[in-house]
Amino acid sequence: MTAATVAAGQAPGEGSERARAAAIQVGLFLAVLCALWALWEAFKWFGEETGFRLGAFEVNDRTLPHVHDIVSTLFEPSRRNGPLLIDILLDAALFTAKEAAAGFLLGAAFGFFIAVALAHSSLLQRGFLPYIVGSQTIPILAVAPMVVVWVNPKLPPGFRDWGAVAVIAAFLTFFPVAINTLRGLKSADPRALELMRSYAGSTWSVLWKVRVPASLPYLFAALKVSATACVVGAIIGELPASIQDGLGGAILNFNQYYSSAPTRLWATNLVAAALGISFYLAIAGVEKLVVRKAPEHVA
Repeated sequence: MTAATVAAGQAPGEGSERARAAAIQVGLFLAVLCALWALWEAFKWFGEETGFRLGAFEVNDRTLPHVHDIVSTLFEPSRRNGPLLIDILLDAALFTAKEAAAGFLLGAAFGFFIAVALAHSSLLQRGFLPYIVGSQTIPILAVAPMVVVWVNPKLPPGFRDWGAVAVIAAFLTFFPVAINTLRGLKSADPRALELMRSYAGSTWSVLWKVRVPASLPYLFAALKVSATACVVGAIIGELPASIQDGLGGAILNFNQYYSSAPTRLWATNLVAAALGISFYLAIAGVEKLVVRKAPEHVA
């Protein structure tokens, strides 16, 4: 074992094993991507050859474009002598990412503090949990216009419009965080809780030294769900807020020209999906760092 390996705290061969695991993951991702592309093209070929119909849905270049046509559209001008479509969509994705990130942080913090309050009071849990659950039965399309009307006038000038969209994204974020974190906080080992009580540990100490570390797997499971939900909430929220700079405005715009240029709407959906995946991967990366350094994983 070399000095550099000892200093890094790694066993011999651990680096190569990690590289091999990463290569396997990348290969698996590419294999699944190719399989999905092949399945898409096979279904399109079958539908066109057999005249397959599913209700009003008919397989053709308008309803189901080729994957390579969708991708190539990204690198075509968005209009005559205009910028490439990929440049327009990346700018829109960055704008939506700002709204989604703000909503994610706001909703995650709100959901975490709700879970902490409910975990320490069974009375609050019985009183408020049904209303928290009931809030998610309201369609987001019905909530979004009301949030824009209520919140926008109260925001500072620099936060108007996109700030209201962030609140809509937070509405979809807080629920999974609150429910999963509450479950995680209550999953702490009773023996550890009893030990903390025997040492006269304060409620604050018990929370941060026992309950929160025990809740990390539940918390990050919720954050990964919320990472994609906040992007959906931001895109939906841009419509009643009349924001044209984000992906919601791009989807609405290209939807009007779907009959003549369907690949542009599909390309916009592809960028929106990539944005949601990037949010998910970011949370998954943070999870590996945080959970690995949690007390129960440190030798």
